[in-house]
Amino acid sequence: MTVFKSIRHIIDEFDSEEALSVSLAKYTADLSEKFAKQKDSFTVVMSGGSLIKSLRKLVEAPYVDSIDWSKWHVFWVDERVVPKYHPDSNYLLAYDGFLSKVPIPSGNVYAINDALSAEAAADDYETCVKHLIHNKIISVSESSGFPKFDLMLLGMGPDGHVASLFPGHPLVQEKKKWVAFIKESPKPPPERITFTFPVINASENIALVVAGAGKAHPVHVALGNGEDSDVLPVQMVSPDEGKLTWFLDKDAASKL
Repeated sequence: MTVFKSIRHIIDEFDSEEALSVSLAKYTADLSEKFAKQKDSFTVVMSGGSLIKSLRKLVEAPYVDSIDWSKWHVFWVDERVVPKYHPDSNYLLAYDGFLSKVPIPSGNVYAINDALSAEAAADDYETCVKHLIHNKIISVSESSGFPKFDLMLLGMGPDGHVASLFPGHPLVQEKKKWVAFIKESPKPPPERITFTFPVINASENIALVVAGAGKAHPVHVALGNGEDSDVLPVQMVSPDEGKLTWFLDKDAASKL
């Protein structure tokens, strides 16, 4: 059920993760149809972790057959600097749980260059995004000049981190770069690349998908009156002009 709604901020709470997944699939499919008609492409940014599991209903009927997968262009909000088929790879997680089960053209799936160093991989990914802006696949925010993805699908860690933007880390304050690299991630593996908050917040639609009691504290801090010693990265997810929708199961929302 929707527990809070404003023009640009919706909080949906579900009795189970299963119900959350059903709703997330409809939300994503509806946006896919809208943008495919509107601009002939649908740019989707994924994260790792439990998010991929929560997308499982998209690879089932009716959506697996009704969505025009040829319009999808898939990106990652962050990636570990490991080989593409390494167990720590967000690409591999998405491939196994989602991409291998839907007919998105392989040329529309933008994994990082796993042959490069963290710094070079970040520069390369930013160049890739700029190229797709030039080709009118990715839109641009008129107000900020940052890339404007159609849908940003975010998970959240138990510490309140999103993407590879961790509590207290200097990268949460990055204002200019589109893609940044990190070599000393507080969570292994240490080397990663990540979109920055200006890119995340320029998105047309952001879904924050959070399930499980282990994440109840940062949800309470972000949406209730809970307190933490630091501003949590999840609290910095605030779209400039787009719409933010929280998808919470009852366990994640248990302290609200």
